[in-house]
Amino acid sequence: MSTVHKIGRRKTSVARVYVKPGTGSFIVNGKDAKEYFSTDVMVYKVNQPFLLTETAGQYDVTVNVFGGGNTGQAEAVRLGVSRALCEINAEFRLALKPHGLLTRDARMVERKKPGQKKARKRFQFSKR
Repeated sequence: MSTVHKIGRRKTSVARVYVKPGTGSFIVNGKDAKEYFSTDVMVYKVNQPFLLTETAGQYDVTVNVFGGGNTGQAEAVRLGVSRALCEINAEFRLALKPHGLLTRDARMVERKKPGQKKARKRFQFSKR
């Protein structure tokens, strides 16, 4: 089987994920995933698809991710990995779907409106 390429997005982050059979190496932007995603929570998020499908250590993952912040990037990578695993084996879908790992989270930052301080916060009102 050759390399599977999928894209994951979250907020303004875009992750291009390449998955192929291997020994379990996880490279994100040229660094190890544990090094790139500093906190344990984010490392868990990125590895969640492998834990749910019980395929940890069976695939090599290479990721190019850009845009957004730490959390957005981690969740974009997670979506990309989940999509790639589903293409490798359609039965993985049953394990991933109930946990919401195949759904693109469409929530984005609301734009700032003119005449206001932020998206919803207004300038202080003065009656006199």
